[in-house]
Amino acid sequence: MSPEITIAEDEIGRVRRCALALPGTSEKLSHGEPTFFVQKRVFVMVANNHHSDGHTAIWIPAIRGAQEAMIAEAPGTYFKPPYVGVKGWVGVELPKVSDEVLGELIRRAWRLTAPRALLRANP
Repeated sequence: MSPEITIAEDEIGRVRRCALALPGTSEKLSHGEPTFFVQKRVFVMVANNHHSDGHTAIWIPAIRGAQEAMIAEAPGTYFKPPYVGVKGWVGVELPKVSDEVLGELIRRAWRLTAPRALLRANP
């Protein structure tokens, strides 16, 4: 196994641990990559060298204005992903964020996506 694949698998494992620890979540393959749902809504998409773009990343929803602010603050860590970037989603370079930051970003994405009843039950 090449080092690039090992690194990507380790990074995907970090995402998996964070995402599946949240209530009501599940993992399914979507477009060949692990994708995480809260009930039937996507809140984290893994992008492992999507169309050979060189990113080992996740794509997550963000509140209005956060995408631009995050990219401006750390352009080597955050980026505007294809397809969902126009809706305010943010790409996050996995090797550039700590487990703590990754967990917080995933929890925020979950809170933006989870149905209200689930949010009330899990404040």
